[in-house]
Amino acid sequence: MAPSIPTEQYAQVFEKNGGPLEYKKIPVAKPAPDEVLVNIKFSGVCHTDLHALNGDWPLATKLPLVGGHEGAGVVVAKGNLAQDIEIGDHVGVKWINGSCLACSFCQQSDEPLCAHALLSGYTVDGSFQQYAIAKAAHVARIDKSIPLDAIAPVLCAGITVYKGLKESGARPGETVAIVGAGGGLGSLACQYAKAMGLQVIGIDTGEDKKKMVTGELGAETFIDFAKSTNLVKDVQAATADGLGPHAVLLVAVNEKPFQQAAEYVRPRGTVVCIGLPAGAYLRAPVFESVIKMVTIKGSYVGNRKDTAEALEFYRRGLIKAPYKVVGLSELPMVYEKMRAGAIAGRYVLDTSK
Repeated sequence: MAPSIPTEQYAQVFEKNGGPLEYKKIPVAKPAPDEVLVNIKFSGVCHTDLHALNGDWPLATKLPLVGGHEGAGVVVAKGNLAQDIEIGDHVGVKWINGSCLACSFCQQSDEPLCAHALLSGYTVDGSFQQYAIAKAAHVARIDKSIPLDAIAPVLCAGITVYKGLKESGARPGETVAIVGAGGGLGSLACQYAKAMGLQVIGIDTGEDKKKMVTGELGAETFIDFAKSTNLVKDVQAATADGLGPHAVLLVAVNEKPFQQAAEYVRPRGTVVCIGLPAGAYLRAPVFESVIKMVTIKGSYVGNRKDTAEALEFYRRGLIKAPYKVVGLSELPMVYEKMRAGAIAGRYVLDTSK
């Protein structure tokens, strides 16, 4: 029997960039032929959501907008073209809400690069609501054994850092430095790196983050950038041969770490840029970058295959996302903590509250 679907729902909405956020009732949308309607049970809160609210990226949001792109829930309605998904299936509404599936990028499994990609919580309404629309081909399939609150942060943060680690080319036994290791993305990156057989140097600041990164997340070393007098030397010294890590994952939310990574990565090492500080630029010393044959590259979100692989790591018990559940109505508080850099792990919103 099909579930009863209300005509209205609670959502967090803003009418203009910069806010304010309004927690209010809005209509429940109906899915198009190739779409599903998902009853969002939980949604993670990502720093990208704050950029959407602020409007400080060089990419226009739709307005008014319901943010969010880490929504885990249950399919309650579907269009007649959605043949490979059923009512009652557990799915995730992620950053890539849909793509054309026909361009050269989509055909080679690079659908995040599709010029017509739809972005949840940015160009289309996202998961900070009780019922969200997504393209059936793109929702993440979630095994029903997985708790929906626990998997929500993996739908963006987990998939993104897993993709970045694949892009780094680092192999089992090699060392990766994770900059921003105690944050939402970094805490998952540490775990994926360990599960992939890599040694981890966590770079962040604060005793709480140090305890988490070296304790439950399993990093071999933690370097507090606020206490270090020479970060480059400290990172290199943390590797067995003193040459620096084989790869660096930059998930930081400010610009300075992006300027330092090329200096401490080892020869033939790879710097992977994932975080997107507003207005930031990449700078690297040309001489050292050339003679060390350093690779600097960007890594965006994962494709559908990356998504399935990232979720499988979780299902097998190899990944545990540190998170705290609060009500959907408390999103403004989460943003304030995010602005203050006071979040260790991830906040997850319960849409029933």
